[in-house]
Amino acid sequence: MSRAGWYPDPGGAPGMFRYWDGTSWASTVSSQPFGPPQPDAGGGQPLTSRPQPTYASASYQQPGKPTSGLKQLAWGVLVLAVVGALVFGGLQLLRSIGLSPFEPNTPSNPSTNPCPPEKLTPPTIPPPANDGRVHGGKLSYPMLGSPWGAPKDDQRLPFGRDVSVQDVMVEQNFDGKGSSWVASVLVGELIAGDGFFSPKEGADLIAKCAMARFYSDALVQRNDQVSKAITISGKEGWVIETHLTFDIKGLQTKGETAIFLVMPTSATSSSIYYASIPDTTPQYLSVARDVMAQLQVDP
Repeated sequence: MSRAGWYPDPGGAPGMFRYWDGTSWASTVSSQPFGPPQPDAGGGQPLTSRPQPTYASASYQQPGKPTSGLKQLAWGVLVLAVVGALVFGGLQLLRSIGLSPFEPNTPSNPSTNPCPPEKLTPPTIPPPANDGRVHGGKLSYPMLGSPWGAPKDDQRLPFGRDVSVQDVMVEQNFDGKGSSWVASVLVGELIAGDGFFSPKEGADLIAKCAMARFYSDALVQRNDQVSKAITISGKEGWVIETHLTFDIKGLQTKGETAIFLVMPTSATSSSIYYASIPDTTPQYLSVARDVMAQLQVDP
């Protein structure tokens, strides 16, 4: 997370935001993520950062010094420019937190990356269980056969560790630079201390992080098809199935279906099932849904 800005509070306070200055988190939280945070005001609970509003002030001419029509026009243009800048800034801020006043039902990838920093050192992964299932975190599913590849470790998942993924090649070297596009399913552990809260909020945050991280600089439009509670092995979680559309240079597919399932598995962590199925390989979508139906929470 290199860029400074407001992000959902990593401490878990619902509806609150915390400021990241590029190197560390601010000690205060706010429900109004506008501008840099105010300095701490002593001991006690963190104070909500609330910047002072800025108003465009009218200019008054002293008596006896009449204002020319040209000056009045110049002041009018200046005031309009200030108001326009304030409106534009407000719209950009709304879009940066995933809101659009003109398209409230079509969220897109935020301009500010909500994901945590990339891991510098890989975690220690326990040896896989030899039981015919793929394990990641506290979730597991029956191992998929050909054309799906063998399970392997994945380090890209936001907030994830102990992640195991199976995938199928869809478009190899689509950009001429060695990049490939795959259909994939994975399970892994999520660390609650990294900043997600309830299963529903966690699933939504992981979806936003994936949109910001996995699709280069392309604009990604999100259309949720399913967002509901789910029970697995007696535990309550949340699943989001969404369709994403994008246009990446050299890539034939222009969209895919993604499934984000978050399941609390302990007091300090949750586990995730994530699937991404490109529109050009719709035959794998039923496989991804079948895998979700066969998930188990490991003891």
